[in-house]
Parts: sequence; structure tokens; C-alpha cells
Amino acid sequence: MISASSVRLTSDVLMRPAAPEDAPGLARSYRRSRDHLRPWEPDRDEVFFTPAGQAARLRESLTERSAGRSMPWVLVREPDGGAAEPDIVGTITLSGIVRGPFRSGNVGYWIDAGHVGRGLASAAVRAVCAAADAELGLHRLQAGTLVDNTASQRVLTKCGFTPFGTAENYLHINGAWRDHRLFQKILNDRRP
Repeated sequence: MISASSVRLTSDVLMRPAAPEDAPGLARSYRRSRDHLRPWEPDRDEVFFTPAGQAARLRESLTERSAGRSMPWVLVREPDGGAAEPDIVGTITLSGIVRGPFRSGNVGYWIDAGHVGRGLASAAVRAVCAAADAELGLHRLQAGTLVDNTASQRVLTKCGFTPFGTAENYLHINGAWRDHRLFQKILNDRRP
């Protein structure tokens, strides 16, 4: 199992490992951000936007984490004086982790529609790069964006990723196979 720590991204947002009890908060955030995320995500059935759907996704994700192949985090806005509970405002996941001579993983993230433009994605990507290097011992990270997702491309380049190609018909997003720009970041040159 991968054990990665929590990181404070801003004064009110904490990035912490995902847990089974996050399902209701994830469902709320996905429902709030449904229209905002639609152009960048696969088609989702109605169950996806429910606590039960998110609980099923979390079970799969946490099984992958236990096997050392994935590390999912949630971005949580802590309650202020009047709020009853923390609010999930995004996620970031390091998936497809491969050890051996490759020592690589894929980064994917999204930010709640109401929190875009606050620097959360950049802060989360930087934190994941640091954890992938120092805690997980990886050498390289990769990320892909739709070719017209310039906001996400800015996040990646700000965080030291460089483009290395375009993958045609890479993922089925928003109803069609879409081309993606691929980015990578070399974290270190240590021996595996």
C-alpha cells in the first residue's frame, strides 16, 4: 500500500489521501461541477453522481492504492465558522504506477467549478510531484490533456512538465475519441 501524506495547499484547502467516507462529498462536488467538467471527462451515467456510485469508484481506487498502483487524493476545503462539514473541491490521482526500471505514473486532476482559478490545480500537481519523488521513489510523471484544454496545459507547464507528443484518438471524452497532448516531468536521475 502506498502511504502518502496530507499537504496544505492554501489556508483553507487540504490535499489528503482519499477515504471511503468521501463518497457523499465527491458526489456533491461532481453534481455541482457536472456542466463544468463535461467537456473534459468521459460520458457519465446517473449513478456516477450519487454517493453509491462514488463509493463504488472509491472501492476500486482504494484497491488499486493497496496494490501500489495508484494514489488518490481529495482536495478538501475546511469548514469556516458556519459550515457543518468539509467540502471536497477537487481530486488528484497518481495512477498507472509502474516500478522497476520505468518508475513512472500518470497524473490526473479536476477542480470544482466554484474553485477554478485559485491555483489549487497547480498547488496539487506540485505536491503530487514532491510525493512521487520523495515518498514513492518515482523517476517520471506523465499527464495528458485534450488538445484544446489550454488551462490544464498551463498548469502542467507551470509545474515543470514538458510536452512530448500528441496521441490521436487517445481517450473517449464527452462522446467522442479525442486527441490529447502528452506531457512529462522527470523528477530525478536516481537509479531505480
